[in-house]
Amino acid sequence: MALLPNLHLALLLLFLAMCRGQRSNPGGERSSCDRCDPQHACNCSHAGYTFVPIVTDRALTLDLSFNDITVVTGGDLTAHEELRILILHRNRLSEIHPAALDSLWSLEQLDLSDNQLTAINRRWFSKLGALQELNLLNNPYSSLGSRPVLQRLVRLRRLMFGGPALEELKRGDLSGVSQLEELTLQANNLRRYESGALADVWPLGRVTLSLHGPFLTNEALASDVIGDVSYPETPIILKDLHLNHSIQPFKEMVRRRVRKITFCNISLTDNAMVDFLETVDGEPITSLFMDGITLIGEGRWEKARWSDHKNIDEFFVQNVVVLNVYQFTSFLPLGFLLKYPRKVSVINSQMFVMPCATSYLLLNLQYLDLSDNLLTELTLTETLCNGKGTLKDLRVLNVSGNALKSLSTVSRLVTKLSKLTHLDVSRNGFSSMPGVCSWPSTLRYLNISRAKLSTISACLPTTLEVLDLSNNDLKAFMLILPFLRELHLSGNKLLRLPPGWMFPNLQTLTIQSNTLSMFSLPDLQSYRRLQDLRAGQNKFICSCDFVYFLQSAIKGGEDAHLSDGKDAYICDSPLYLQGEPAWRVRLSVVVCRRVLFVSVSCVVALIIAVLVCVLLWRLHAFWYLRMTWAWLKAKRSSRLRRRREQLITYDAFVSYSERDASWVENFLVPELEEPRENDEDPRNGPTPRPLTLCLHKRDFLPGHWIVDNIMNAIECSRRTVFVLSENFVQSDWCRYELDFSHFQLFDGKAGSDAAILILLEPLSKDDIPKRFCKLRKLMNSTTYLEWPREEERSAEFWKKVRNALRNEEEEQKED
Repeated sequence: MALLPNLHLALLLLFLAMCRGQRSNPGGERSSCDRCDPQHACNCSHAGYTFVPIVTDRALTLDLSFNDITVVTGGDLTAHEELRILILHRNRLSEIHPAALDSLWSLEQLDLSDNQLTAINRRWFSKLGALQELNLLNNPYSSLGSRPVLQRLVRLRRLMFGGPALEELKRGDLSGVSQLEELTLQANNLRRYESGALADVWPLGRVTLSLHGPFLTNEALASDVIGDVSYPETPIILKDLHLNHSIQPFKEMVRRRVRKITFCNISLTDNAMVDFLETVDGEPITSLFMDGITLIGEGRWEKARWSDHKNIDEFFVQNVVVLNVYQFTSFLPLGFLLKYPRKVSVINSQMFVMPCATSYLLLNLQYLDLSDNLLTELTLTETLCNGKGTLKDLRVLNVSGNALKSLSTVSRLVTKLSKLTHLDVSRNGFSSMPGVCSWPSTLRYLNISRAKLSTISACLPTTLEVLDLSNNDLKAFMLILPFLRELHLSGNKLLRLPPGWMFPNLQTLTIQSNTLSMFSLPDLQSYRRLQDLRAGQNKFICSCDFVYFLQSAIKGGEDAHLSDGKDAYICDSPLYLQGEPAWRVRLSVVVCRRVLFVSVSCVVALIIAVLVCVLLWRLHAFWYLRMTWAWLKAKRSSRLRRRREQLITYDAFVSYSERDASWVENFLVPELEEPRENDEDPRNGPTPRPLTLCLHKRDFLPGHWIVDNIMNAIECSRRTVFVLSENFVQSDWCRYELDFSHFQLFDGKAGSDAAILILLEPLSKDDIPKRFCKLRKLMNSTTYLEWPREEERSAEFWKKVRNALRNEEEEQKED
């Protein structure tokens, strides 16, 4: 009985194991992802996958971020030996099979951040010898494990790890990592740290540390962490801090002579700021960056005025929030701090004015960035001391993203800044440009992009080398700028390229997203020194000249390089090419060489027509057509007559040559039309009736068309007798009669015996013209009668002629 609970427990464990096995091997539940581009980058993010989908084994990048994947099995990635980048960011990943990544020998970047991994398995990375970037941030593991997990990652250069659950870092956790370009550690709740855990990495590039908890509760731990990663050339970024009096960890940076410090997402009291300035007194800090800073005090930092900060070269402040803005003091007491920096940036801090008295304190200022604030013409006038040239060493001024509307006011305020070379007034509300402006003669770079300009004028200084007017409403650009090297006009409404002769030194031109329909080689040749052209994303008309020119330019056949890529040049018209990349278009000769094609086609058609005509002439096709027309016309006339007559008039129509008329009149007519006494035979009944013949000389109706007479005679005769001889072949009228008889042989009413051939002299079928194919065939298939030379054979000859001319009724009666 004691075995029964154990048996139940064993069955339960077996059932759970089976469920686990099914979960880790979904098999047929895996779906596929085919969202891969030509560069074999597969973007399968935001698709709701619960398992790793099936993707082509040629994929180089696989993005599976923002899905619901919970497990990676041993066989999910086995076919991806060529994969370079694998992103599993923001899933619900809690389990990875130990051998799941073994086949990814070429993997260079792996992102497992923002998942549910409670432990890091060293087996995952044992075969990833090519890995250069690893992101393990924001997973609920408390430590990196009991054994070094990164031992085999000898090429690792960027490492991000940690999260809200990380509590411990031990010496040797990063064993195997010899050098890093970037190290990010999120340890806001770190409780245990072995000194030297991060000290073995050298050289070490940029370091980002999140140490909110240690700065508040364990300054010694924070000092150890900062001390292990502090080197003079290593920029230190400290995030998520609340500085009250917690300045002890900074002493480690001072001791290691760190030169670049950045604070991100910090809150700062007046006392903490004073303590920090006193701590770094006289130290070689050159750059101080503050991004996302909340000032809790009133700005009373003058207690540190005795400190020396002459090494500070750059002061950068962004996204500043002043809680007590109405109590915040001016910066006038901070002359000890402001007189040293050469670069000052106050960005996106809702700053509406910097008093002229403060500007006077910036003795060494060369770079001033006041972008994304609330400056107007009035407050900018105060900041620049009404254009008196107070900032005499200023070289770069950036007031972009403010509320400025008058370009003439800006030009007046900067005129006396005798060293100013770069001016950025972009993202302001300039709607027009005055006709004339005054600028410092040293100005070389001017940015007026993302404004509302519709026209330009001579207000622009001719000394410019770089001009950015992108994202305005310009429809034309006509201004001579002899020293200009770069011109940026993207996002306007230009219909054509600006004339190149106005910019003799232009090297770079960007004119994307305008309304260009095309440009050509002569347009580019007008630019003497143009090397870099970006003209994609326009509404191109893909004509033959443009397509040929563009394809030549892409292949490197033109002087200007299309640096925005061939896929940026898309056809907008004609309609059947809309959306097609111009480099893929293949236009036919019919479209591209229409005049030449039509000309060649006409010549070819003419040649073919001539050849066909010659061929038809050789085959007598024209004769057939002419005879068919004459036959139809004459037949119609003969049918009209036959309706009136309705009876066959003649037994035979005799076709003969005038030169053979004596034989016809002296032999044929008497023998057939006049009865002979020797033909009478009392035993065979009465003598056959005489035959009636149609002769053109006596029976044709005068005044009628000869063709009608011939046709009527043939139609009204049962047979046609051809008296063939050399004279017959040479006679024109005999040829006509032979022609029409030839057509009658094709008539369904006449049999092959409608024609009777009498040869007065030996005549072969080759003597008959080839166009009379039916008669030539008839000479081969039908027995013809030859006029005998011997007198004793003439009686037999005439008997055969009479028998051939009798109709079928008479023959039946005689039978």
